[in-house]
This record gives sequence, structure tokens and C-alpha cells, in this order.
Amino acid sequence: MYLWGKIIKQQLNMAKKKEQIEEPLEKQLWKAADKLRKNIDAAEYKHVVLGLIFLKYISVSFEKLYAELVKLKDEGADPEDKEEYKAENIFFVPANARWSYLVGQAKNPLIGKYIDDAMDVIERENPSLKGVLPKVFSRPNLDPTSLGELIDLIGNSTLSNVSTGSADLLGHVFEYFLGEFALAEGKKGGQFYTPRSVVELLVNMLEPYKGRVLDPCCGSGGMFVQSEKFVKEHQGRIDNISVYGQESNQTTWRLCKMNLAIRGIDASNVKWNTEGSFLNDAHQDVKVDYVMANPPFNDSDWSGDLLRNDKRWLYGVPPTGNANFAWIQHFVYHLAPSGQAGFVLAKGSLTSKTGGEGDIRKALIDKGLIACIVNLPAKLFLNTQIPACLWFVTRNRTSHPGEILFIDARNKGRLINRRTRELTTEDIKEIAETYHHWREESNDYQDIPGFCASVPVSRVAELDYVLTPGRYVGLPEEEDDFNFAERFTALKAEFEEQLKEEERLNKLILENLAKIKI
Repeated sequence: MYLWGKIIKQQLNMAKKKEQIEEPLEKQLWKAADKLRKNIDAAEYKHVVLGLIFLKYISVSFEKLYAELVKLKDEGADPEDKEEYKAENIFFVPANARWSYLVGQAKNPLIGKYIDDAMDVIERENPSLKGVLPKVFSRPNLDPTSLGELIDLIGNSTLSNVSTGSADLLGHVFEYFLGEFALAEGKKGGQFYTPRSVVELLVNMLEPYKGRVLDPCCGSGGMFVQSEKFVKEHQGRIDNISVYGQESNQTTWRLCKMNLAIRGIDASNVKWNTEGSFLNDAHQDVKVDYVMANPPFNDSDWSGDLLRNDKRWLYGVPPTGNANFAWIQHFVYHLAPSGQAGFVLAKGSLTSKTGGEGDIRKALIDKGLIACIVNLPAKLFLNTQIPACLWFVTRNRTSHPGEILFIDARNKGRLINRRTRELTTEDIKEIAETYHHWREESNDYQDIPGFCASVPVSRVAELDYVLTPGRYVGLPEEEDDFNFAERFTALKAEFEEQLKEEERLNKLILENLAKIKI
């Protein structure tokens, strides 16, 4: 019996090792980094880990160019000249801030101070990073031994041996860690992170190939990162996109600046101020081609009482107790004549009439601005259980004038844990393609009961300008050709096959036990 138990244990260990080998690098890194967290709160620990990943990233980029400049010294190149790096859009890293130097100090009890000093000197040498990098490494609750192990982990051979595309890999790891920290923090994490699948859906529906992209409540910059990915995946030029952002939380703004820097995205127009986009619009004269945003749901503390006569309220003055329709009008205000906006809002925005919200919604519909509404599944967002939806607003619409596309995606997605759901790649593709076929007036578009419907505004008016997709798409068609007897026979055969397989396995186990006893 002992021998049989040992065999089973060995097989389980082999399966576990195989699973670890097959795990993506970012998951392996996360598990190891999370073990080192010990009793540090995730909200605090994220700055330690993400700060080190960023430091590793700029060292990878710097050292690659440094090695090339060393080879060209005879031709007049100077590997210590900051201008050489500025010309290539690479951050200059002084000697005492380079990853190789810090790895050498990883076992030093003062390693935290060395890293804080490195962050300071990098900011001094690179003005665009001023006030961005975390200096949290010499705090008493951060064990120097664990910090040294974390440096070794992030600088492990797997990560270091990636020569081409190492910056892309580090960017991917950074993005993955942002999501994992958001999950670990729960509701608080949702304040800086919009779920990846929701951002992917917005980007795939809007298709921002080129032009100006604005997110006036940009969090950690996920909308911008996904826009860049989209352009690259479609063989476009990333320098055809320029990003404009604003964030009122300074800690989140720092994460955003690092997230964009690690992707090589120009973040000079991503601004921070404590007042926020309503009271102090950092881009008040900017008109953009795309707006993508996930503003706070049902925000009652938006200083609406100070903005009753604001020029942005073209369709009605929003109520002071809820910012939803202030955000919508803020987005519309910033759209260029042919601009488009896609944004997340609480589902209540589709029906609410409080404080004149119904009148504002009616004005937006009558002006032909609303192109599409998507009803989202529950449990997508970390920071709220409030049902959510997507709005798509388009200026100067040419396709389907006088109609709105409604998509009910409440039944889409899959659970990734007990409390959180995500949209699958197939879900995103289906929803986005439905929207594109409709906009292009393609023969591939057709209403699907229970999923999508193109509805005349006159019909929406009949239902008192309510925009809930479920009111318009109807119920799924039943299978007319369903054969109960045929289905019962198939299930019975499947069940009998499972019983046979179970008997076979039990017989095999008994045979092996008999051999061990012998």
C-alpha cells in the first residue's frame, strides 16, 4: 500500500511540474512575487513590484543601446552621453541605478535605500519621469531579504535571456501584474484598473487606427495600451496615435505614466490634478477622434453645484447628485466633427429620469448621437456589483441614420473565480463584428432574437426613450427541430459510456493494488 501511495505521489508531482513548466512566464513570476509579499498589503506591495519591473525595463532598453554605442566609440559615439539616448527615445540610466549594479547589491541590508536612490537619480536625469517613480523601498515593513529575492526573481534568467522583444515582454508582465494586484485589492483595485476584456471590447468596437485618443479618467492607462496593441496587430503605425489623459488620483497617475513609458507611448499629454476633469479640464480646448473611458459609476461627489452654467452641457444640465450625464456630455464636447466615443456607465443610465436625466437622454437620441448600446454581463468589474453597459456615440453618422443598435451580452463571458467574470475572445469578436457589420450596412448583419436588434428611434420614443437592450432584442428563438426522444437516447448512451469507463478504472486500480500486495 505504501509503495502504491508513493507511485501516486510521484505521478502527482510530475503533473504539477509539467503544469509549472507550461505556465506562462507572467503567471510564474506573479506566484513567486506574491509569496514574497508576506504580510504587506497588496495596495502597498504593488508599488514595490511594479517599480522594480519598470526599473528592469529601462535598464534592458538602456543597456542594449549602451552596448551598441560602446562598439561605435571609435566612430565618436559616447555611451555615457545622455543625448545619445534621448535621440532614440530611451531613458538614460546612471551607473548607480542600472539593474546590474542593483543585482550586485541584492544581499545588502541597505538594498532598499539603494533602490530609492536609483529612482531619485533616474527622475533627475529624465524630466518626463519627475514625480512618477515610487520611493518606497526602504520602509521598515519591507524585509531587505525578501526585497533582494524579489530583485533576483525579476532579473531571473528567463526574463534576462529575451533579447529581442524583452521590452514587450516586460510590458506584458507589467500589465498582467496590474490586473492581479487589482484582483488582490478587490474594490479598491477597481479604481485604477478596468478589466482587460472590457477594454478590449471597447477598442475592438471603436478601432482607433489613427488620430487623437482621450480618456479623461484614465486610471492606469489600460485604454491607451490596448489601443496601441490594436494598431500593432493590424499592421498600423503606433506613432499615428496620440494619447490625451487625465487622472485625479496621483498614485494612479504614476502607475499610468509607468505603464505607458514601458510601452514606449508618449505620455506627455497625460495630466494629473486634484480637481479632476470637471472642475479643471486639462484638455479643455482639445478635440479628439476617439474617447474611451470608464468613469466612476453614479458619482454623487462631482462638484456639479459649481458647474450649473458650464458650456459642456449642450443637451441639458446634469443633476448634482449623479455625474453619469455630465460624463456623457463631457465626452461629446471633446469629440471632433467625425469623432466617436465608447464608454462604460452604470446600467441605470439607460432608464433614469432623476434630475432631468431622461430629458438629456432624449436630446442625445433625437440628435442622432447614440449609435449602439451593449448590455454587459454581471461580475465583470472588481469595484462594484452595479450592472453596467457600454454606450457608443458617433458624430455625423452616415450609416443607419434614425436607428440604434442594441446588443444584449448579459449571457456572455466565463467565470475566472467565484466573484469575477471576463468576456472571452470569442465573445469580444462576436459583439464587435455585429457592430461593424451593422455600421457598414453589410449583408452579414441581421437581427438575432435575444442578442441584437437595429431599432428605429421612433420605436425608442414609443418606449419613453428607455435604452435597455432587453426591451428591444426580444427572447432567443426556441429550437423548432428539437427531438425529445432523440436527445434522451443520446444522453442515455453517454451516461452508460461513462459508467463503463468508471468500471474500467476501478478494475485497473484493484489490479494494481493486487500486484503491490504480492
